[in-house]
Amino acid sequence: MASRQWNSYVAGLDKGKGLYFLFVKSETKTPGGLTARPVLTSYYKSEHFQSRPYDPYNVFTSPTAAILCADAFQSMYAQMLCGLLQRLDVLRVGTVFASGLLRAIRFLQLHWQELCNDIAAGALTPKVTDPSIRGAVAELLKPDTELARFVAAECSKGDWASIITRIWPNTKYLDVIVTGAMAQYIPTLEYYSGGLPMACTMYASSECFFGLNLKPMCDPSEVSYTIMPNMAYFEFLPHGGDGHVPGAGVDKAQLVDLADVEVGKEYELVITTYAGLNRYRVGDVLRVTGFHNAAPQFRFVRRKNVLLSIESDKTDEAELQKAVESASALLQPYNASVVEYTSHADTKAIPGHYVIYWELLAKDASPSAAEAVTRDGVLERCCLAMEEALNSVYRQSRVADGSIGPLEIRVVRGGTFEELMDYAISRGASINQYKVPRCVSLPPILELLDSRVVSAHFSPAPPKWSAHCAANQ
Repeated sequence: MASRQWNSYVAGLDKGKGLYFLFVKSETKTPGGLTARPVLTSYYKSEHFQSRPYDPYNVFTSPTAAILCADAFQSMYAQMLCGLLQRLDVLRVGTVFASGLLRAIRFLQLHWQELCNDIAAGALTPKVTDPSIRGAVAELLKPDTELARFVAAECSKGDWASIITRIWPNTKYLDVIVTGAMAQYIPTLEYYSGGLPMACTMYASSECFFGLNLKPMCDPSEVSYTIMPNMAYFEFLPHGGDGHVPGAGVDKAQLVDLADVEVGKEYELVITTYAGLNRYRVGDVLRVTGFHNAAPQFRFVRRKNVLLSIESDKTDEAELQKAVESASALLQPYNASVVEYTSHADTKAIPGHYVIYWELLAKDASPSAAEAVTRDGVLERCCLAMEEALNSVYRQSRVADGSIGPLEIRVVRGGTFEELMDYAISRGASINQYKVPRCVSLPPILELLDSRVVSAHFSPAPPKWSAHCAANQ
C-alpha cells in the first residue's frame, strides 16, 4: 500500500517520521556459491532501498547505516538513540514482527542510562564502533540535557505502562505484524503503548508478496488480506489433504484455483512464482473470509505443523522430537530417561524462550541418583543439547540476534502427565484417542504443569551457530 494512501486512515503522516527498528541478518553461502539471506536483508542492502528518493510519507528516524549494521547491539543502540533524539517527530512506531518491538522496549529498559548519558554529553558511546554509524549519528547528536533529564525521569519510574506514548507522545499507531504466532504479544504491546491501534498492512514471505490488508486500522482479530493475483499464480490445497502437491503423488484436481475458494473454508497456500518456484507449498493455513470485488480475502490461521515460535523461528514436532532424543541421551549414564514431555513458547519475559516440560524416570530410584543428575549439571547440558539440535534459524536468533532467550527444561514430578490426561478426559477428550500434546498454551494446563515442577534448568551457553554452518544445513 502506497504510504500516502495511509492518509485515508491516519491524517498527517507526511508531517512526521516513522520510528522503525529494522535489521539485517547474516548472509550465508549455499554449497553452490550463491548468496542466501532473508528477503528483507536483500531489500535493505539493495540500491533501491539505499538510494530511495525522498518521500514525505516514508521518512525513518533510523539512519540507513544503523539499519545495515550486522552487529545487533550497535544497530539497536543507534536506532533507539536516534528515535529518542527525534521523539516529537515520531508519528508511528514499528518493526516487522511484534516480538521485535518488545525487544526494542526491553533494550530501552536495559540501556536508558547510557542513552541519556550520550544525549546529555552530545557524544556517542565508545561501545558503538561502526564508523558509518558514528558518522550518521553525529549529524543528529548534540548536547541536550533537557531531553536527557526527560528520558531519565520516564525510564527511572519503574512503571513501563504506556511508555511508547509517554516518550513518543505523537505516535498514532503501531506498525507491526500481530497475526498468527505474533498474536500472543498483543496484550503486552497494548500495555506498553497505552492501547494504540496496531496496523497489519501486508502479507508476504521470502518467496512471494501475497496480499494487502485493505482495512489496516481494524482490530487485529479481524485482519484479512486481499490476495493480489498479479504477484504469482495462486492455488489452494483444502486443509486436511494428505500433505502432497501435484507432481508428488496427488492429482491436480485436489488443488483449488484462486477464483474457486469458498468462504469459511481453510486452505494451504500453494504458489507458482515468476522467480521459478513451481507449485511451492508455503506452509501457511488460511481461512477465506470474503471477497473484495472478485479477489478473495484470507485470514492467516497458522503455520502448518509449527509447534513453537517466538519470532521468525518455526519448530515443528519432528524437530522437537529430535532435540529431545538428542538431549535425553545425556541421561543414560545416570540410568534415567524422559518418560513424557511437552513444550510451551513463554513470551512473558523479553526475549521469549522455549520451555520444555520433562517427566523423568530413574531406573535407580535412590535419592543419590536424582541428586547426581542435578549436581553434575546434566539437565543444563540437556538444555544446550536441545538447542544444538534445533534448526539454524532458531540458533541464529539465539546467538546473533538475541531475540530468543536460553531454552529451559522444567522437570515435573512423576504422574504429572497422567494428571494432564485426566484433565483432558474431564473436558471431553476420548481416552482411546488421547495423545499427549507436544505443545500447550491453555492457562489451566500451564497452571497444572507449573504446579508440579520440581526443578528448572536453563541452557548455560548459546548453541553453536555461524553463517558458514547455516549455509550447509
